[in-house]
Amino acid sequence: MFSYSKCKVLECTHFAISDFDENGNLIESGKFCYAHTPNKEELQQKMYTYIENHDKIIGLNASGHTFKNINLSHKRFYGCNFSQCFFIGLQTNGIRSRISNFDFSVFSDCNLLESNMQFTSFAGSKFSHVLFTGSDMIQNNFCGLTSFQSSFDDSDLYSSYFINAKLIDTSFRNCNIKETVFYEITQQNVSFRQSNTNAAIFDKRGSALFTGLEELNVPRGETKGPTS
Repeated sequence: MFSYSKCKVLECTHFAISDFDENGNLIESGKFCYAHTPNKEELQQKMYTYIENHDKIIGLNASGHTFKNINLSHKRFYGCNFSQCFFIGLQTNGIRSRISNFDFSVFSDCNLLESNMQFTSFAGSKFSHVLFTGSDMIQNNFCGLTSFQSSFDDSDLYSSYFINAKLIDTSFRNCNIKETVFYEITQQNVSFRQSNTNAAIFDKRGSALFTGLEELNVPRGETKGPTS
């Protein structure tokens, strides 16, 4: 996992992001958070170079960075922190992530096709024109997600969480959503066509109808735990 050392600026409560030595090697503990980094552009380039030169990346803390038009295809991230990052124009296939953090990040105009992500968090993130088509997104956290004109089609979302998500023009066609939790979502023009909605969890009360979906896509809630 990434280092939890604090930023060296006395009044700052944020964690220090990763830094690199003169040979481009990852330093376990950096000195400053992104906001207090003296030369942001230089560090950004070092981070791009490090990612480009490594297929397996462990414990990278890139919180606050912007990743624009970078190819992350087939990169493997383990225990990394990409919270509050901006991802713009990514054209990526087969990215792999385990126990990584993308909380409160923004993804815009990104293709992340055939991703393989487990135990990864996107809590509070925003997706705009993002494609995860054909991905394995198992036991991930999408709570508080805002998704606009995006697609999870043909993906395995087993036992993931979309609690309090806001889904607009977003598609879950032909997905495995067994044990996937959609409590209290706000949705507009969302399709679950050909997905196993009867195995998903839409309502804590186990109600038969989920308001707002097309007639053919109406899922049936599955009662979990106490019903009182």
